[in-house]
Amino acid sequence: MTEPAPDNVPEPERPNVLLILADDLGYGDIGAYNPESRIPTPNLDRLANEGVRLTDAHSPSSVCTPTRYALLAGRYAWRSRLKRGVLNGRSTALLEPERVTLPGFLQSLGYATAGIGKWHLGLGADPAPDDGEPGRTDYDAPLRPGPVTAGFEHYFGIPASLDMEPYLYIEDEGVFEAATETVEDSSMRRYGGGGYWRAGDIAPGFDFLQVTPTLFERAGRYLEQRAAAGDGRPFFLYLPLPSPHTPWMPLPEFEGASGAGVYGDFVAQVDAGVGRLLDTLDSLDLASNTLVLFTSDNGAHWIEADIEETGHRANGSLRGQKADIHEGGHRVPFLARWPGRFPAGSVREELAGLVDVFRTVTSILQAEVPDGAAEDSVDLGALLRGEEDAQAPRNSLIHHSSRGMFAIRSHDLDGPEAPRKWKLIEGLGSGGFTQPRQLAPEPGGAAGQLYELVADPAETNDLYLDRPDIVERLTAELEAIRGDDSQPLAPPD
Repeated sequence: MTEPAPDNVPEPERPNVLLILADDLGYGDIGAYNPESRIPTPNLDRLANEGVRLTDAHSPSSVCTPTRYALLAGRYAWRSRLKRGVLNGRSTALLEPERVTLPGFLQSLGYATAGIGKWHLGLGADPAPDDGEPGRTDYDAPLRPGPVTAGFEHYFGIPASLDMEPYLYIEDEGVFEAATETVEDSSMRRYGGGGYWRAGDIAPGFDFLQVTPTLFERAGRYLEQRAAAGDGRPFFLYLPLPSPHTPWMPLPEFEGASGAGVYGDFVAQVDAGVGRLLDTLDSLDLASNTLVLFTSDNGAHWIEADIEETGHRANGSLRGQKADIHEGGHRVPFLARWPGRFPAGSVREELAGLVDVFRTVTSILQAEVPDGAAEDSVDLGALLRGEEDAQAPRNSLIHHSSRGMFAIRSHDLDGPEAPRKWKLIEGLGSGGFTQPRQLAPEPGGAAGQLYELVADPAETNDLYLDRPDIVERLTAELEAIRGDDSQPLAPPD
């Protein structure tokens, strides 16, 4: 329980929190991060100009489900039952019922909590059938565990990615409209398809094109409701967008808005939606006391053919893409605005992770997190406040790929050598979508990869065999952090 502050200590501030999580938005998509981006992002650029921009922030995983788990729980998802990959629209709940979550904790402190968007953390209990196969969500039953048991007083959104059936909306612990019809599959836009989704069940009123606009509209309506409530409760609004993840389906008014094809047009639509929310905060006189956080769940699914066709580098100059263990898979944009508290236009290069959002928000409230909760989260508050003499909040961070490959970042900024930012990858290949995905070590060859990111941010010079001392030190550090919560990577295909 949080102890009351002494009489001579001012009460902690209780800002509203708007947490926007884009889906598959790359490090190089936003103009503030990439001046050569071929996508107009004036509203996200505005957010960067009015707040803090982190340049070395990372999603906990290079795919979506584990990032969402870590973001809400302050805990790496590979400590859960999910050791690789993602859930689907029929998967049961991943967040353990007893797990302390950020919305649940804020609710206990008096916050109004709401989630609007893509859930993708499973719904319902796993009945553990006798055949050993995982359970499946029963959409005819209350969706418990789910967003409400995770701490959201209200939730409206879709069960998983917009390319995963069933295609329907959930509201609180039930279904908004049942999926009583079916839809055939569609291929990706880059291959001439309608946008890519899997065949499956769909609600009669479900329209792929309107999902992102609907969620933005609902989010704006929630802000209006909270402004009118008059109950003195601050709010936490979690807006996990399903875009610009596939299906790439921008509204007609955004077609041709970018120089990066239909994907870029979809990003432009996301930017416009964020802009409307920022304007809503202004019009409701909420902006000055609202902490706005914007980031992405992983890198962009952007292949070499897309770069060649459009000239746009969705992941900037970073190596790899979504799902990969290389930087393009998990280094993401991270913008934070809190007027008058965070310095406008600030750029910070310190290492940070989305797993740190939990303790960063709760530290602002001077709230004591229960023992055992948010075990992998650290407080980024000093960094965001612009305290120049503050120590870096973390010197190490774990990365995880879609195929379960681990990496560790560990900084040596005060050693005998020039400042070094080491990255050890526990395996060969990308660990994700990019070929080769996984390789077996050759006799006498390297068993992993080692890069120094100050001199080589694009990960082109593998130092694994040249620096066995660093490999040994980082391997021990990785094993100490990981403990008994991981499982070995499967043999290469």
